[in-house]
Amino acid sequence: MSSRPAWKGYLKLSLVSCAVELTNATTQAEKVSFRTLNRETGNPVRRQYIDSVTEKPVDPDDEVKGYETGEDEYTLVEDDEIEAVQIESSHTLSIDSFVDKADIAQIYLDTPYYLTPADEVSREAFAVIREAMRKEGKAGLARIVLYRRERPVVIEPLDKGLLLTTLRYRNTVREPDSVLDDIPAVKVDADMIDLATHIISKKAGTFDPDTFEDRYENALMEIISAKQKGAAPPKIRAQKPSGNVVNLFDALKRSLAEDGGSGSGKSAGGKAGGRKAASGKKAASKTASSKTGSSKTASSKTASSKTRSSSKAGAKAPAARRKSA
Repeated sequence: MSSRPAWKGYLKLSLVSCAVELTNATTQAEKVSFRTLNRETGNPVRRQYIDSVTEKPVDPDDEVKGYETGEDEYTLVEDDEIEAVQIESSHTLSIDSFVDKADIAQIYLDTPYYLTPADEVSREAFAVIREAMRKEGKAGLARIVLYRRERPVVIEPLDKGLLLTTLRYRNTVREPDSVLDDIPAVKVDADMIDLATHIISKKAGTFDPDTFEDRYENALMEIISAKQKGAAPPKIRAQKPSGNVVNLFDALKRSLAEDGGSGSGKSAGGKAGGRKAASGKKAASKTASSKTGSSKTASSKTASSKTRSSSKAGAKAPAARRKSA
């Protein structure tokens, strides 16, 4: 079953135009959703507007939009007055210019839509515009009125159709430096970067959306399934993060080992591994020499004490012999 178009109009390139339809590229239909119920009766409840002053329910026919002009002051605007606002982009996607898609900062990309020809007559003109854009490797910039807002959009070839992505306005995007400038500069050890790059290379893969799994939604479904069977809902808790890493270098080395990178530990350790090994050898040699020195000292002490003992014993021996004589 095909989705209902979100917009119908015309795609225009200079004097060439064709009828097109805009369809949402994403859907929320598969997500777990809940209804709000009355706990006592089990019946679904519905929302109702209440007058903030009289606290009485407002009939739908008496609801009207208002633009706030001051404290408790509003200019009323009727729905038919809003619908009467029609500008070119209400019905026509007129491509104003062409750019390299890579030149558009990712932060400006908003919502994707599929753009397709609306009828058989429009297919040829649609294909000409699509293939010309594909050949030049360019994306078109246009504007469209969607959900009562004019939005800038970028249009690019996608298989047999076109992909339209709405763009955010400059004044709705925070400048990166307004947030990122607060991050203090940190001097990063080159050896730790080497370890981190080895971890990244071990985890290298290809983009496959089939591997994405909504684990939170799965956990919700486990609870719902258990309650449907009359069983107690499972307690699902994730392990808490261990907190700040005390020794970042050791944590990186352990991460590399856990990801099956222990075989490349020598190269991953780089200079730092060499430094640690060298310092370990030095420490071991110092310890060995100190132990050797200590054993030599101890043996010399033992020998001298034996000499003293034997000399004492020799001195006492004649007296003992005289006594026995």
